[in-house]
Amino acid sequence: MAAKRAKPELRNLAVNRQAPHFYHLLEKFEAGIELAGTEVKSIREGKAILKDSYAVVRKGEAWMVDCHISPYTAASYLNHDPLRERRLLLRRVEINKLAGKTQEKGLTLVPLRLYLKKNLIKCELALAKGKKVYDRREASRRRTIDRETEQAIREHRRRHS
Repeated sequence: MAAKRAKPELRNLAVNRQAPHFYHLLEKFEAGIELAGTEVKSIREGKAILKDSYAVVRKGEAWMVDCHISPYTAASYLNHDPLRERRLLLRRVEINKLAGKTQEKGLTLVPLRLYLKKNLIKCELALAKGKKVYDRREASRRRTIDRETEQAIREHRRRHS
């Protein structure tokens, strides 16, 4: 018998790479998204952009705002609006928790990535606090120092082995 290959359970479809640069990510949540059929097909083609998107809680519901999902190329006149607000599917307890934290503490909800999980498109949200300019500079400085340290260690090992 041939061994069955384990298929990766999660597959990233869109990633917000700027979020860790601009925000301190405090807590992460997984949410479903209410999508139209053409949006699903377009996201599966990798045509979603999370760069400027964020989430808000309005009237007891969570919404993802400014997420650009390009129109599906093979669709006819029934295509979707690329920048429409999409409802996020979370449990009531999570929505209440997020509503309280975003209203009082100056925190925001940032979508980090869209991914496939068991054939469903999910969104990873983070409760985030904006970084100041000096925080971003410090993080950049720290990354540079860490990279140079790693290079020096590798060079030292290469010479002495």
